[in-house]
Amino acid sequence: MNPELIVPLLLYLAAMLGLGVWLGRRPPGAHFVQDYFLGNRSMGGFVLAMTMVATYASASSFIGGPGAAYRMGLGWVLLAMIQVPTVWLTLGVLGKQFAHIARRVEALTINDMLQARYQSPLVVLLAGLGLLAAFVATMVVQFIGGARLLETVTGLPYQGGLMLFAGSVLLYTLVGGFRAVVVTDAVQGVLMLLGTLVLLAGVLHAGGGAAALFAELAAIDPDLVSPRGPDGALGVSFMLSFWVLVCFGAIGLPHSAVRCLAYKDSTAMHRGIVIGTLVGAVLMFGMHFAGALGRVLVPDLTVPDKVMPTLMLTVLPPLLAGLFLAGPMAAIMSTIDSQLIQASATLVKDLYLNHLCKTPPTPAAIRRGSKLVTLVLGLIVLAAALSPPDMIIWLNLMAFGALQAIFFWPLVLGLYWWRGNSAGALASMLTGAVSYSLLLHFGVKPLGLHAIVPSLAASGLAYVLASLLTAPPTAEVRALFGRP
Repeated sequence: MNPELIVPLLLYLAAMLGLGVWLGRRPPGAHFVQDYFLGNRSMGGFVLAMTMVATYASASSFIGGPGAAYRMGLGWVLLAMIQVPTVWLTLGVLGKQFAHIARRVEALTINDMLQARYQSPLVVLLAGLGLLAAFVATMVVQFIGGARLLETVTGLPYQGGLMLFAGSVLLYTLVGGFRAVVVTDAVQGVLMLLGTLVLLAGVLHAGGGAAALFAELAAIDPDLVSPRGPDGALGVSFMLSFWVLVCFGAIGLPHSAVRCLAYKDSTAMHRGIVIGTLVGAVLMFGMHFAGALGRVLVPDLTVPDKVMPTLMLTVLPPLLAGLFLAGPMAAIMSTIDSQLIQASATLVKDLYLNHLCKTPPTPAAIRRGSKLVTLVLGLIVLAAALSPPDMIIWLNLMAFGALQAIFFWPLVLGLYWWRGNSAGALASMLTGAVSYSLLLHFGVKPLGLHAIVPSLAASGLAYVLASLLTAPPTAEVRALFGRP
C-alpha cells in the first residue's frame, strides 16, 4: 500500500466526518425534525446546484458509467450526455411550485407533499414503502462503489474497504443530518469537478492526445468509435429508453425532488439551475470520456467498474492521484447520504410521527429515534453490499426506474393538473410498480424499449383515467395548490 495514495483519502474521509460533527453541534430543540431532515430551508444557489449535481452523480456515474464507456466506447459517451439537463428539468418543473406549496403546508418531505395534495394515508404508505425498497437498492450500489474504490487504491480486501467507507458515511450523516449532507455535497461537488478535469487531462497527456487515442480505440475495435457501440447495441430504442430513464424521468427521483423544498429563495433556485447544469455537463462528459479512452491505457481490466480508480493510479503522480481519488469517493458519498437521510425521514416523519404515533414524543426522543433509524438503515445496506455484482450500473438504473415508475406522475401531474386525485395517484403508483417489475422480471421489451418507457406510459394513463372516473379533489386542496 502506497502512503501517498492512502493518506489523502483517509484525510478526506476524516474531513467529511469532522464537517458533519461541526454542522451537527447545534443543541436539540423544538425544530429538530425540520433542521435534521431539511436544514431549515436555507440553501443558497451554489449549494443547491452542487447538492443537486452531487446527489445525481453517484457511483453509477463515477464508477459504473465510465465502466460502461470502457466496454462500449465513444457511443456511450454520447449517450451519457443525455443526462446534462437533469438539474434544469428537476428545478424547472418542480422547483418553484414545490417551494411555494411546501412552505404553505409546512412540508418537510416528499410524502408530506403527497399527503397535502392527495389527502390519503394510503398514498403516503405506498410511496414510503416504494421509496424505502428502491433506496436500499441504490444505497447498496453506492456502498459497493466506495468499497471497490478503496479496494483498488489501497489493496484492502473488498470487505475491509466496505467497512471503512460505510463507517465514515454513516457517522457524518448520523451526526449532522440534512445540513451536513448538503454542505458536504457542495464540498464533494467541487472535488468531483476538479478530479474529473485533472483525470481527463492526465488521460489525454498519457495517450498522446485525443486523435492518437481515437486511432488506438479503432484499432482495438472499430465499433468503439461508433455512435452505435459494439454490435450496434446503442440503437434508437436503447437511446430513447436511456433518455427517459436518466434524463426526463429524473424529475420523479425523490432524493432530487426533496432539494426543491429546501432552497432559500427564487434567486437561489435560478442560480442553482445555471451552475448545476454547467457543472453537470462537465462532469458527465469528463467522466465518461475518460472511461472510454481508458480502454487504450488499461486494456486488460476484467471488472470495468474499476476503470476510474485504475486510470488515476496509472496517469497521475501518486500524491495527486490520492488527492483526486476523493472525486469519485465524493460522488458516491454524496448520493448515499442524501438517500439515507430521506429514507430515515420517510420512516420517522412520514410513517411514524404522522400516522402511527398516538402521543407526540419529546424533541429529545425524536432526535434519538431519528439517529437510531438512520444507523439501522445504514447497517442493513452495509450487510446487503457484502456480495457485489460485477457491474453496478444496471442495478442502479433498475432502482432509478422503480422510483420513477412510482413517483413521476403523482409528483408532476399533482402540481400541474388540478383534476388529479388520490385514486389517480394510487392507480399510477400501483400500475407503475407492477408493470415495471413484471417487464423486468420476464425480460419483456416492447419495441426494444427499456421497461421504464411502457411503465411510465401505463402509469400516466392509469393516473388520468382513475382521476376522471372518480370525484375531483376537494375545494380546499384545489385552493391550496392554486387551482380552480
